[in-house]
Amino acid sequence: MKAAGNHEFVKVAIDASALKPQYDHHGIQVYTRSLLAALQRLAGVGGLEIRPFLPATGNSTAGKFTEEPNFCPRKSALIRFDRLWRYGGATAAAFIDGADIMLNPNGASLPLNTLLPTITVIHDLTPMVMPCFPNRTTFFLKFLLARSAKSSVAIITVSENSRQDLVRICGVPASKVHVIYEGYDRDLFSCIVPDAALLQQLLNRLRINRPYILHHGAIQPRKNLPRLIAAYRQMLARNPQLDFDLVLAGPLAWQHEETLNLANADNTGRGKVILTGALVDRDLSLLVRGASLEAIPSLYEGFCLPMVEAMACRVPTIVANTSCLPEISGGVLRYFNPNSVEDIAACMESVLLSRDLQVELAQRGRERAQRFSWDLCAQETAAVLEQVARPKEVHSRAAGVAL
Repeated sequence: MKAAGNHEFVKVAIDASALKPQYDHHGIQVYTRSLLAALQRLAGVGGLEIRPFLPATGNSTAGKFTEEPNFCPRKSALIRFDRLWRYGGATAAAFIDGADIMLNPNGASLPLNTLLPTITVIHDLTPMVMPCFPNRTTFFLKFLLARSAKSSVAIITVSENSRQDLVRICGVPASKVHVIYEGYDRDLFSCIVPDAALLQQLLNRLRINRPYILHHGAIQPRKNLPRLIAAYRQMLARNPQLDFDLVLAGPLAWQHEETLNLANADNTGRGKVILTGALVDRDLSLLVRGASLEAIPSLYEGFCLPMVEAMACRVPTIVANTSCLPEISGGVLRYFNPNSVEDIAACMESVLLSRDLQVELAQRGRERAQRFSWDLCAQETAAVLEQVARPKEVHSRAAGVAL
């Protein structure tokens, strides 16, 4: 450890493999990039020296989150394969580089605590609660999550709901799990009215011709988008006053075929279902701020950053009454049963027909969103890192004196 006044810097290795291009536009990359940037702002002040690591193969998007050229992740030439990296290669590379402790933001990997004490961020237990991959992949992910939960010296998770899942399903003691909420990009997602000309250019490019209901996030089974599409069409069919497009913004992830087929079917009547694909940050910010309503019908979430982003933009937001969604939103939104097409449709309709309700949801959602920030997330993460690392340091010194 390097001396810093009366204390010493804790060398923190961070597995930055989520910065690789295959994770572009996915929540794990947003989390890793944003947390690293916020920890960078704390570096030195909090007694931490941040050392991100990547396997040697491929390019990273690390330059997006920092203006400091020396903060680019180290690339380990020792470990060139993703599977080896996940099976302890990241820890080995960090140990060789002289790190004191390891932080793994992507929970599905295997820590080697015989080399370094490891803190793992487990966002949710989707492979165990709602598996949607082939059997072999699901088994692999369940194995990694279970071993990570058991082997890590501490676990960070992003909601109390996920903490309860970890204790109940993985059998870890509650005292080992620390709940630290995510933040959101306050420059991108704000209540500043979008530039009308820029927004119109974007809508023209995406062929959005009406006011629109928005869902943003990766297209995958637990997002429950087939039911959202069915509810949207049911709402339009029974209420001729409503004339909205449904916009699904986000990359096509896994098992997206049903959503894609339903979106393209019967798309010639009143209203359209539009899939935009992945959008750059500025375009996504414009699209969110221009929405009439954000709908989040997810069956399971760990934190749900898109919900918080919409709330921060003062967009009226309705969400499922499942998993962490009532917790993170603080009970200030309108909630529906995500398994009921009728309930989703009725909730959308009630908000779109009531200006007073829209104002209430926008205001209360904005106030709730202000509780979340990446700087606060980094501060609380740094506290857990030091809590784990400092006792190790004291123990080492005591052992040295005894010798």
